[in-house]
Amino acid sequence: MLRCASGTGGDFMATVEEAERLEPQARQALAQYGLPAPSQLELLTFSENAVFRAFFDSAESVIVRLHSIGYHTKAAVESELLWVEAIRRDTDVAVPPVIRTPAGDGVVVATDPIFPARLAAVFGDLAGAAPSMDLMIADYRILGRTTAKLHRHACDWTPPAAFERISWDLAGTFGEKPTWGRWQDGPSLAAADISVLAAAEDLIRNRLTEYGRGPNRYGLIHSDLRLANILMRDGVAQVIDFDDCGFGWYLYDLASALTFIEDDPQVPELVASWLAGYTEVRPLDDADFAITPSLIMLRRMVILAWLGSRPGTPVFIAEAPNYARVTGEMARTYLASSGTDVCPGTATA
Repeated sequence: MLRCASGTGGDFMATVEEAERLEPQARQALAQYGLPAPSQLELLTFSENAVFRAFFDSAESVIVRLHSIGYHTKAAVESELLWVEAIRRDTDVAVPPVIRTPAGDGVVVATDPIFPARLAAVFGDLAGAAPSMDLMIADYRILGRTTAKLHRHACDWTPPAAFERISWDLAGTFGEKPTWGRWQDGPSLAAADISVLAAAEDLIRNRLTEYGRGPNRYGLIHSDLRLANILMRDGVAQVIDFDDCGFGWYLYDLASALTFIEDDPQVPELVASWLAGYTEVRPLDDADFAITPSLIMLRRMVILAWLGSRPGTPVFIAEAPNYARVTGEMARTYLASSGTDVCPGTATA
């Protein structure tokens, strides 16, 4: 039996139909981990991947993730799991336990007689709730502190030789074959916004090239620390979904924490709170503070590209109508401030 979690969003019937099609693969994946047949599957999200919560008669539950076809190799997913396990072992950052098969495999191939095979991974289920809008500024301080611990671990940890993850550098975001597509192919882009965004890209490139990729500025990051991937419990920010983790600028994780809310009036306070928490754990210098608007603008344009490459998903349906327009407004502010601001209406020419 399949049910959809409240807030699954988007075209609900299309989401349910697709999830029902994937349900046999989710069950087949769980069997490979030596787990009993679930009494119920609940669809949690369906955008990049299909993520289900599996309930068992024992009242326990796990999370099973069916990967988007062609996004990651099996080695890349296993690399993600190795980092999550290292974080869990070496730090006090709360991340989901990785569940492995009796043979020790973290990643399996979920097959189906009709539909294409998908990579799958299974995790322990963490209790918690997304940050509350009423408490968000305080939560962002906690999130900043937690992110700094992840970065400190990334600096100290030596990945195994076969470690394979994507890069969120300029080639991976603005190159000839960017990971999430070209921002020029984003939905509902007006001609006037295209020229503004092209100028913003040039400025971002210049700023990030000047900033550089020193070991204290660039390394292994989560890269998708938006609110949907944080579960708050007893004042602790639990971090989930490392599917997009890779190599990038550390403060890109601040930009990702603002995904879809960059135009919220609270953003300056959220950024200040996040940075205050971060610097409790890991120092930042003037160049780090100065680069944050460029990274926020970069992330906004990366998500514009992502939306353009995933039409019909629930996130696309919810965000696409206004996303390009707001991105254009942000780019104008970014350019008018010479790269020192991205909040629309706050910069002066």
